Amino acid sequence: MAASAKSFLADAGYGEQELDANSALMELDKGLRSGKLGEQCEAVVRFPRLFQKYPFPILINSAFLKLADVFRVGNNFLRLCVLKVTQQSEKHLEKILNVDEFVKRVFSVIHSNDPVARAITLRMLGSMASIIPERKNAHHSIRQSLDSHDNVEVEAAIFAAANFSAQSNNGKILNMGTQSGIAALIKDYFTEITLGNKRDFAAGICNKISEMIQGLATPVDLKLKLIPILQHMHHDASLASSSRQLLQQLVTSYPSTKMVIVTLHTFTLLAASSLVDIPKQIQLLLQYLKNDPRKAVKRLAIQDLKLLANKTPHTWSRENIQALCESALHTPYDSLKLGMLSVLSTLSGTIAIKQYFSSAPGTAATTARSFDLVKLAQECCYHNNRGIAAHGVRILTNISASCQEKDLLPLEQDAVFGLEALLVLCSQDDSPGAQATLKITLTCMVKLVKCRPHLSQSVVESLLTQLHSAQDAARILMCHCLAAIAMQLPVLADGMLGDLMDLYKLIGRSATDKKQELLVSLATVIFVSSQKALSSEVKTVIKQQLENASNGWTAYRIARQASRMGNHDMARELYQSLLTQVASEHFYFWLNSLKEFSHAEQCLTGLQEDNYSSALSCIAEALKSYHKGIASLTAASTPLNPLSFQCGFVKLRIDLLQAFSQLICTCNSLKTSPPPAIATTIAMTSGNDLQRCGRISNQMKHSMEEFRNLATRYGDLYQSSFDADSATLRNVELQQQSCLLISHAIEALILDPESTSFQEYSSNGTAHVESEYERRMMSVFNRVLEEVESLNRKYAPVSYLLALSPSPRNPAEPIAVQNNQQLALKVEGVVQHGSKPGLFRKIQSVCLNVSSVLQSKSGQDYKIPIDNMTNEMEQRVEPHNDYFSTQFLLNFVILGTHNITVESSVIDSNGIVWKTGPKTTIFVKSLEDPYSQQVRLQQQQGQPPSQQQQQRTAYSRF
Repeated sequence: MAASAKSFLADAGYGEQELDANSALMELDKGLRSGKLGEQCEAVVRFPRLFQKYPFPILINSAFLKLADVFRVGNNFLRLCVLKVTQQSEKHLEKILNVDEFVKRVFSVIHSNDPVARAITLRMLGSMASIIPERKNAHHSIRQSLDSHDNVEVEAAIFAAANFSAQSNNGKILNMGTQSGIAALIKDYFTEITLGNKRDFAAGICNKISEMIQGLATPVDLKLKLIPILQHMHHDASLASSSRQLLQQLVTSYPSTKMVIVTLHTFTLLAASSLVDIPKQIQLLLQYLKNDPRKAVKRLAIQDLKLLANKTPHTWSRENIQALCESALHTPYDSLKLGMLSVLSTLSGTIAIKQYFSSAPGTAATTARSFDLVKLAQECCYHNNRGIAAHGVRILTNISASCQEKDLLPLEQDAVFGLEALLVLCSQDDSPGAQATLKITLTCMVKLVKCRPHLSQSVVESLLTQLHSAQDAARILMCHCLAAIAMQLPVLADGMLGDLMDLYKLIGRSATDKKQELLVSLATVIFVSSQKALSSEVKTVIKQQLENASNGWTAYRIARQASRMGNHDMARELYQSLLTQVASEHFYFWLNSLKEFSHAEQCLTGLQEDNYSSALSCIAEALKSYHKGIASLTAASTPLNPLSFQCGFVKLRIDLLQAFSQLICTCNSLKTSPPPAIATTIAMTSGNDLQRCGRISNQMKHSMEEFRNLATRYGDLYQSSFDADSATLRNVELQQQSCLLISHAIEALILDPESTSFQEYSSNGTAHVESEYERRMMSVFNRVLEEVESLNRKYAPVSYLLALSPSPRNPAEPIAVQNNQQLALKVEGVVQHGSKPGLFRKIQSVCLNVSSVLQSKSGQDYKIPIDNMTNEMEQRVEPHNDYFSTQFLLNFVILGTHNITVESSVIDSNGIVWKTGPKTTIFVKSLEDPYSQQVRLQQQQGQPPSQQQQQRTAYSRF
């Protein structure tokens, strides 16, 4: 869809009355048939909203046919409106069923004597190129219009040619289901025919464009518009090679600035798509960067080098990086040096930097030049241009983080000194440029400390020293950096907490927006540095400042950070103070649930090793608060925000605590209720050695099954959370693994010690995995509220609209099908994304499962094969422009009412299945066919069927 998604076309019709699909289409059709031009235009521009609301092929096909009629008989302004609607609704074009009729009505305007009408038609054809890439009449019209004497028509033909050429490289065929055998061969055959037609247009239009570009009669401005079409000529090697040769001739033959810029950029895009010519293109761009004296050409070369550095850094050789360093060292212009350093900083964070330093030098001269990148970065670290200095320290940071050679170890201190200098410079300036440079600096600090922990103390001291004199905007960013470093390493000592509290008191005297943001950031650093144990003085200071100079939202954000960092007592008090400051009962229940959860987690912090009696009391107190919290959380849910993940996660947390409590009670029961004296005799008699332990063996078995059930439920929650971020999913998975580990330990150590041996694990590996697991699990248990709140998203989750055909008018009414026939069930669907589709993972395909269950049987029982009694089918379809469709063929041999369930799930790009739903159900009533009914009635009456009827069977009619 076009980038202008919020144009007037999308905004039109927001005040219209809610109607069903047919009524809405009839209402718009009434406007199209109006004799007033204004009403017609208003009806046309409302169609994109109709497509967005009802995105199914039947309605879209009818709507586009009506728009095609308007395009055929209307004036040029109406045609322009239809063109804009078509361009905005590009993702729905492939749902048009009668493509031939749609194209026929639009194409009739191409024979008009009005060049503007022909130009609009050409643009319309270009916008429809995705569904008519092989139409010969459209190809012919484009070639013919390129020779027109009207500039508007020629520009429209260029637009259409570019779109059709782009489609020539797109060999994707809409996959509506899995194919096998003959179906796959037929699909491959028609795919080859389709791609052959596309290649014919690409090859033909390439020759036409080549003639026009090289022709002397073609104006220069027209040549500049024709050249970018060549970027699409990469679907086979021969055409890409001929296009590259043509571009090489143009660069040599037309040395003007505009011509060189357009040709070089097209050259780069063609190489980036064809992949094989990227090294040659890098050399060509470096040659123009070094030898061409024009600044505009140099800037274009730098821009294209940056594009290639982002896309294919592995194709950069050591010589390429060396040539770029030499150009940056010798250029006198800061703007060009900034661009070259931007390319080098991009490469320094990729595999290219390792290739640069790992190449074995052959001569002494080569060895000296191999450090030109280091020399350039060291010179630029203290440059008076902030951008150049930022790229210099980023290069040094990436080299220090990526390369472990001893010769490069002294660069660590150079990187630290450069970062400190930039920190001092940018923290005193609140301009947007200084803040952008400061973000780069702080990001490099976090990366350097993560890779070089021994540098953390000096970096943190520099940040704390500069925090007092910095601007408020810089302080916020510096606090984020301190929190990020402290989360990785315990570098904030107790002595530093006093400085942070003094600064917190000073900031709290103001109530500006920046001060509010700074309060939250600084409180986060305090929570991290306190290591989950806030003193009463710190709590008092934070609450006093919040009462004096903060609003409710700031207090909520600080409470949320306290929950994330494990300071549940502080969080509970803040949530309690906010309960009376909200205007909605849903918000009240939400805050009350968070307060109860914080109190529950605070109770669990009192758990001590080897003190099982206190553990039971702590868990019981926590469960009491959790039950209160889940009641409030359920009351906080609304139809638009059902809080399904939050409720599911908390319920699992409650069941997990109950399982732990039961496990502790079971272990204690061995003391309070030891095995009877005859337990040994019972064990020998039954042959079950576990009977020696008495009834505790059955209790342990019950606990093992309970933890396995919890692990299964955690797995179901994981699979249903397609829109969750990776940290949330990782923590849910850790909870699942902890339940599996406990159940496995019960089975291996108590119930069946001989089934599992721990001898196969080495001591070092066991210790490492155990400590790593323990560290990660503690972070999970102490940050439960982060998981509860993490999916209170501002992004709408992925959802689906499913439509089944045939479908009954009344949902409770069954569909009638004869038992000797098969039902063709068509399943259509539209994927509905949130504001940011593919935020954490992308949908690769949709898995559709269809199953039928016999609900009630009518008639006599017959011996029918089991295969005919049920229907269990699965198909995977790839959505195209968020639309998918497939069909199932179902048998209903048994007479009666059958319940058909269609359930959809999502498969991401990694092949992981996510059970996101939805689940749709319809009813089918299987009826006896008339002939079989007649034969059965005759047999019941004792009349033998006639000879003609005996020869007739259910299959003879076909």
